[in-house]
Parts: sequence; C-alpha cells; structure tokens
Amino acid sequence: MAITNPTVSNKAFTQKVIGAENYLDIQDNGWAQQYLPDLMEKEAEVYGKRTISGFLAQVSAEEAMSADQVIWSEQGRLHLSYECTMTDVTASTIAISKTIDDVAQTTDHGVRVGDMVLIAGGGQTVTARVTTAAASSAAITVAPYGYAHLTNAGFIDGDDSCKLLVFGSEFGKGTNNQTRANKPVFTSYTNKPVIIKDMYEVSGSDAAQIGWVEVSGEDGENGYYWYLKAAGDTKARFNDYLEMVCIEAEKSAAASIIDTGGGDAGADLAGTEGLFKAVTSRGHQSSGITGVNAATDLAEFDAMLAAFDENGAIEENMMFVNRGTSLAIDDMLASMNSYGAGGTSYGVFDNSEDMALNLGFS
Repeated sequence: MAITNPTVSNKAFTQKVIGAENYLDIQDNGWAQQYLPDLMEKEAEVYGKRTISGFLAQVSAEEAMSADQVIWSEQGRLHLSYECTMTDVTASTIAISKTIDDVAQTTDHGVRVGDMVLIAGGGQTVTARVTTAAASSAAITVAPYGYAHLTNAGFIDGDDSCKLLVFGSEFGKGTNNQTRANKPVFTSYTNKPVIIKDMYEVSGSDAAQIGWVEVSGEDGENGYYWYLKAAGDTKARFNDYLEMVCIEAEKSAAASIIDTGGGDAGADLAGTEGLFKAVTSRGHQSSGITGVNAATDLAEFDAMLAAFDENGAIEENMMFVNRGTSLAIDDMLASMNSYGAGGTSYGVFDNSEDMALNLGFS
C-alpha cells in the first residue's frame, strides 16, 4: 500500500483517533507536537565485554602483599656456566667475562683448578681440565684431553662467543683437596605497589530522574538504573586499572623527573615493575615471526625452543604476542596441515587431535 503525505491542517481531535487531518510531521512540526515515538529501551552493548580483569589470574601471576615493598630472591643455576673469550689459544688461556645469564662475572667466577670443563665455540667443542685458576683473576688455563692446545682444536684468539661449562673434576691419588668453595648464588629483586585513585559523583537531580534506560554492566547491574550504570562503569574501570598497572607499569629511571616534576613533588613516585616490563628485562624477545613465510616462522619457533632448552623449565614458559604475531602463528600452523603441500594430517598419533601438530614443547 502506498503512503502519501496528507496536507497538514493542524486540526486536533477530541479523542485519540488517527486521521489524516491530525497528522503532524516531526520534521516540519517539531518533536513536541508529535506522537510518542518508539523507544528502544535496552542499551546496545556495541563493544562486548569491555574489561580485562582476570588476565593475571589466568597466567598465575598474582601474589598478595600488604607492605610498601616486596623483596624476593630467585635461585641461581646449580651448575657453573660462563661466556668467555679466547685470549691465547696456543697457551690454552681463556678469560671469563660473564655468566650464561649475561651477568658480569670475571674475578669472582667459580672455576677452580682440577675442574673438568666443556668449551664450545667456533663450531667445535672440546673437553679439558683446568690447570690454572687464580681466585682474583678472570683468566684460566686449561689442558684439552684430546689436543695439545686449544689452537689444535680450531679455536682462534679473540673469539668472545665461546661458552664454558663445568661438569666435574679429576684429581690424582694422594693429592690435596680443593682449597676454594663455591657458594650458592641467588638474585634478589624488589618491587613496590602504587596508589591508584578514581572518583564517581552524581547530582541529586540526576539521581531523581525518571527517564530510565535498561542497562547491563560488567558487575551485573542490570535493570533501569541509569545513574547507577555510571557507578558500575567507574568501578569496572577502576578494577581494570588495578590489573593494567600490574601489567603495563614500569619503574622510573634515574633520568626521570616524575618524582620532582610529576605534579606530586616529594611524594616518592617511583612507579612499579609490571609483568610486561619484567618479561622485557629478564625474559626472551623475538621479532622473527612475521607471517611472510611459514617456513621461516617455523625456523624461528625452533630457535625459540633452543633458547628455552638452554634455560630449562621449558614447560614454565609462555608467549605474549600481539595480534599480528598471533595471526602469523595461525598461518604457520595452517600451512602445516593436510591441505598444505607436505603437511601433517590427522590419522597419525592414534588420531589424536592434540598431537597432529607437534611443535616440540614438552
């Protein structure tokens, strides 16, 4: 049925009767003279779930505290492993520079005379016995078991990419005991909480309003309470701040002016170390998974697994990636599936869906 716009006569009926003569056009006659419009009462949740609370609980990174500072210690490696430089391969002399964890350690290393060591670098690995290791010197001298000197094994002077691992010792009958002991090594860390503030207010006129909208919030405040909706949003946002600070925050550097020029002079503002900053400073970082080539991305995975193996506790590691890297990983796994040339397929591993794509984690 076609609808035509009648001529407006502004003739009011004494009863609620719909007719051509009392039709008012909202565009021409204004809102106040129009019939009540249809009202969509329910608030549209166009952003879905807006909170991130629960992330730290999912990754088991929560710990309660009640003081102004927390101090904790992490155990060191049980076995001694160092990075070193070949100083004189003809004399089989090596200079220890730092631990395998990149901590400077020269004169206070734990290598002693009589220790059996594995020395790797330049594509070769040799077994040797330490013959000289002064307590106050970074230099040690070794005697290879399979060669006369390190130069015969293919090592060259100046190579600073070598690694040394102590795996035992050898002494003759009737010889003296070790004269220097190795003590357990641990690393101590500190962190502090920060004070977070927010505010919510509502005027009396807003609290007494009678124009309701059906709302729903992350804390379950469903119903016709518009001004309480704002309170719920403030609380949800504050709870997110509590968690986001623990994820994104970082401690102020020595050059920072936060404590003197941050608007709260003398308040001892120093920041706090969040999860991502801790991972950045003490974890592994990689930018090799690009999504450009699945084979290259798989090789980068192998490199990450090798790094995890070097540090042990591979099952305790997890990956934090952005959306682009996540999609690149998806593409890499998809390229390994049955529709890809030479890919894997279900049917192997007793038809186990979980084992159809094995990346080497265990």
